[in-house]
Amino acid sequence: MDHYGLWGIIPPLLTIVLAFVTKDVIVSLFLGILSGALIIAGGNPGTALMNLTDLLAGSLADGWNIRIFLFCALLGGLVGMLNKTGAARAFGHWASSKLKTGTSSQFMTFVFGLLIFIDDYFNSMSVGTVMRPICDKTGVSRAKLSYILDSTAAPVCIIAPISSWVVTVMSIVRDSQGFKQMGMTEFEFFIKAIPYNLYALLALIMVLTVIFLKRDFGPMKASGELAKQGILFNAEKYGPAAGTIEEESEDNAKPVDMLFPIIVLIVSAVAFFPIVTWLGAIDGETITTMGQAIASMSIGDAFNDTDSSMALWYAVMFTITATYIYYLARGLLNLKEAGEALRNGIQSMLPALIILTMAWSIGTIIKSPRADGGLGLGLYLSQVVSDGSFPIQLLPCILFVLSAVISFATGTSWGTFGIMIPIGMPIVTGLATGQGMDPAGLTNAAMISMAAIIGGAVFGDHASPISDTTILSSTGASCPHLEHVATQLPYAFFVATCTFIGFIVGGFALNPVAAWAAALVVFVVGMIFLPRLLKAR
Repeated sequence: MDHYGLWGIIPPLLTIVLAFVTKDVIVSLFLGILSGALIIAGGNPGTALMNLTDLLAGSLADGWNIRIFLFCALLGGLVGMLNKTGAARAFGHWASSKLKTGTSSQFMTFVFGLLIFIDDYFNSMSVGTVMRPICDKTGVSRAKLSYILDSTAAPVCIIAPISSWVVTVMSIVRDSQGFKQMGMTEFEFFIKAIPYNLYALLALIMVLTVIFLKRDFGPMKASGELAKQGILFNAEKYGPAAGTIEEESEDNAKPVDMLFPIIVLIVSAVAFFPIVTWLGAIDGETITTMGQAIASMSIGDAFNDTDSSMALWYAVMFTITATYIYYLARGLLNLKEAGEALRNGIQSMLPALIILTMAWSIGTIIKSPRADGGLGLGLYLSQVVSDGSFPIQLLPCILFVLSAVISFATGTSWGTFGIMIPIGMPIVTGLATGQGMDPAGLTNAAMISMAAIIGGAVFGDHASPISDTTILSSTGASCPHLEHVATQLPYAFFVATCTFIGFIVGGFALNPVAAWAAALVVFVVGMIFLPRLLKAR
């Protein structure tokens, strides 16, 4: 038998339960992995610990994984240098001369959130620091500012092809049981699944709606009315404002200094995606030069067949080097400051890197067949669901709810990705195969199911009061944390409701257009009636 049967459900189930109880995803993931190692070792704790150690080391021995690990670490280093120079503040000061109204300052906050897509932490801290004085001047409540910060953090990072979030998801999807049935690269899968990512895209649409149509409701509207009276946050009801992010003292930075590394990262990543494919095509026999490699395939094939971990690794190395030299030449950093900024930025990524390694490890022990030292849970679940009559059409909405609950309770989407994706992928591919779906139907079912897991995880991260980005958003905006949570939750829950309806319809139609039509109908109706039903309070 290639699996341990129901025993295989213990590691993910234990991880979920412990995450609820302890609110510590790292410890929960570790104990989940340990429980799996104990099952495989027949209850021998010594053997289990040795196997667990080998498993963790093996996760980083994989070429793909170590490149993604280092990409995320250096991305943190790049953010550290950006923060140290004060470049984001300089860009904000330049923009402030153009902003005269509350609407324009809110929209500029939104635009900044889209531009700084490489990291959600940096987004919340830098944009909050830049836009807080501008929004204060134009009468925007701190609650609204923190909401915009939070809504352009995780939702933006999860749909931007070049971010630590996306490469994490791609790496977990790539190693999940059943993914090879898609017949495509993980990057191609991610790009094609973007239209199904209802929650992230709807969250951005919601921000634009309340900015331009002024359709605020509930506690957010009450905070907005106080702001019109000059009371930017409600200390009486929610307590004192969260601590502000300390600004850097560098005064020589210019707006271009913030744009330079972001542009370099985007351009170099786009360039390296086909370059990696072309380099890989040079076999020394039939293809011996780069020119022959380029001529041997279309540009589309070069993008689709690439190793995205190599492309992103080359891109971030190139960007770090170029940015390091640029900031030294500009006099924004000296050698000591640049080194400290890089080190501090990388250190800030350590919790995320630990979660990433744990996610790979629990995914490996869950999905690997018994012969390869795993539990074979994916194989078992695939057999169970494919032999049964479970309606695959309901799977996306169920996965969305489960992921949302886990992410909300734990405050982390990365941990939820690591728990749910290795479970969800074999279930959906097993159901699709068992019900005789053609390859196109199987691919669409997998895309909407993975998008449901991602959307639920992002919603939980967005709405949870213990989420790090929620905390950083209230801190960056200098808003009382409870006020940020109370004012944002109705908005996030409304978008999640629209998304849930969209996944129900999309699950039956296996079509993103149908999913969006259903979600947008609920969204429009809600935007018409909610401001009337939920008065300011």
